[in-house]
Amino acid sequence: MESTSSDRQFSGSIAQLYERYLVPLIFEPYAVDIAARVAARRPARVLELAAGTGVVTRHLARSLPAETSIVATDLNPPMLAEAAAVGTGRPVEWRHADANALPFADASFDVVVCQFGAMFFDKPRAFGEARRVLRDGGAFLFNVWDRIADNEFADAVTDAVATLFPDDPPRFLARTPHGYHRPDAIASDLAQGGFVRTPEVVTLDARSRASGPDVPAIAYCQGTPLRAEIEVRAAGRLVEATEVAEAAVAARFGTGPVDGKIQALVVGVAR
Repeated sequence: MESTSSDRQFSGSIAQLYERYLVPLIFEPYAVDIAARVAARRPARVLELAAGTGVVTRHLARSLPAETSIVATDLNPPMLAEAAAVGTGRPVEWRHADANALPFADASFDVVVCQFGAMFFDKPRAFGEARRVLRDGGAFLFNVWDRIADNEFADAVTDAVATLFPDDPPRFLARTPHGYHRPDAIASDLAQGGFVRTPEVVTLDARSRASGPDVPAIAYCQGTPLRAEIEVRAAGRLVEATEVAEAAVAARFGTGPVDGKIQALVVGVAR
C-alpha cells in the first residue's frame, strides 16, 4: 500500500492530541531506546528528522552532554510548535524542514536520528539526504513500526473503524505507520540512498498501556491522519468512529486499564 500526501499532514488539533495521548501510549518506550543508542555514540552534533512533538528530542536533551548540539526538525509547523511549547531541559534548535530536502550542509552531523518518520518519506531520497549531511563514520539511526498485526491497539482500531465504512475502509494505520516493515525493502532503500554498508535491524517489542480503552481510541482516531480519513468519508462521524473503536478495544482488552503489545524495528547504518 502506498502512502498518500494527506498521510503526512498532522494539522489542527492533532498535534495536541498526539502529544497527550499517543506519546505516552506508544512513543515513549521507543524514545528512551533510540536516545540511548544515540548517546552511546557520543556525538558532537545531532540532527533529528520528523521530531513530531519532541518526545525523542526531550530524551536526547537529557541523555547528551550540554555541549552536544541538537537540531530537531519536522515538516509540520503545528507539531514543532507543540514540541517547542512542551520544551526541553536545555536549548535545542527547532527547524521546519522536509527530510526529503534538508537545508543543511554536507557532512555537518555525527548522527541523524528519526523516530517513526521514515514511513512517511520518499525513502531513497530522504535516506540520501541523511547520508549527505552525515560526516564520515557517522550513523543514521531510525525506527519503524512492525506489521499492524503485531501492534494490537492499532489493529483493533483499524478493524473497528472499517465496520463503519465497509465499502471504503480507512486504512491509514495499516498503509503508512505499519506499512514499512520489511528489512529487505529497508536495506534496498538505504542502498538506493547511497549507504553501502549493511544496516543492522533489531526487532523490539514493548507494552502499550493506558488507563482505559478510550485512550487508544482517541489517540488513533483523533490524534493521527486517520481522523481526516474518517471525516472525508462522513463529516460528523468522528465521535461515532471513536466510540466504535473504544468498544472494540474494550471487548478485546477489558473496560479498565488496558495493556497491548507494540512492536517496532530499530535500524542503524553507518556512513
